[in-house]
Amino acid sequence: MTDILTLTMNPSVDVSTSTERVEPTHKVRCGVPQFHPGGGGVNVARVLHRLGGDCAALYPAGGANGVLLKRLLDDEGVSSICVPIAGETRESFSVRELSKKQEFRFVLPGPELAPLEWQNCLDRIAGIESPPRYLVLSGGLPPGVPVDFYARLIRLVRPFGVKVVLDSSGLPLATALEEGVYLVKPSLRELRDLCGQALETEVQWRAAAEQLVSRGSAQIVVPSMGAAGALLASSEGCFFAPALPMDVVSAIGAGDSFVGAMVWALSRGLATSEAFRYGVAAGSAALLSEGTGLGKSEDIVRLHNAVTLI
Repeated sequence: MTDILTLTMNPSVDVSTSTERVEPTHKVRCGVPQFHPGGGGVNVARVLHRLGGDCAALYPAGGANGVLLKRLLDDEGVSSICVPIAGETRESFSVRELSKKQEFRFVLPGPELAPLEWQNCLDRIAGIESPPRYLVLSGGLPPGVPVDFYARLIRLVRPFGVKVVLDSSGLPLATALEEGVYLVKPSLRELRDLCGQALETEVQWRAAAEQLVSRGSAQIVVPSMGAAGALLASSEGCFFAPALPMDVVSAIGAGDSFVGAMVWALSRGLATSEAFRYGVAAGSAALLSEGTGLGKSEDIVRLHNAVTLI
């Protein structure tokens, strides 16, 4: 089996385009659309593949969009495992307004999964003969999937020593952290929700991240602060990485790129702080691409040298 397996319970076909100006009522004439495979774990696998990681993306999908999603992944050379479902895989749509250099994102909820369908995803992972070293659980859960789904999966793979990496939100994130994971990447908003605090300063960010480590929620906590930068807390210490100055084209997939590059570096045996630098570099590289284009490997390597840790 693969070294790194990603799971995306609510994958999507991401459509992106641009227009000069977004106005209500009138027809908004757009440019030629781009189509990318999307969803948290799918994006993580795409970045891992670009960096040469041994990975595969597992996801439930159905309908015409499910077929298109598989083809888009095949076109990129990403190994994928599709668990068939009856519903139509969702589509996400983003528009870049050129005149104001801002982006509009429209995210659909995704199909409702029947109990047998989400259980098939658990069974597919449970049936793997040789478990992966890393299991990346990324993205939200679609309708019909219980909020403790990630927690159930963590309990399922724990006996095999799998390192679970988690990037989600809300109750699925909170319940999963009760089980404890190897690495978690919350946004600042998610970190605030987890700790029940406003977290206005860098000192408070550090304290909140270190609290998650000390109580056993995760061995490594890497909160992303958007334009303010990113933070890493682990038993090895706490580091802050200021954001790199970038001309942002699209922020879609920046967090997924961060996770993908960091897991890639960790899987190669690099130090946690060095893996963190690769994560920050990949998140920054993703800002240079339109839609869900994600970061290019050459940009990730180049920007890695510019990341400083405080």
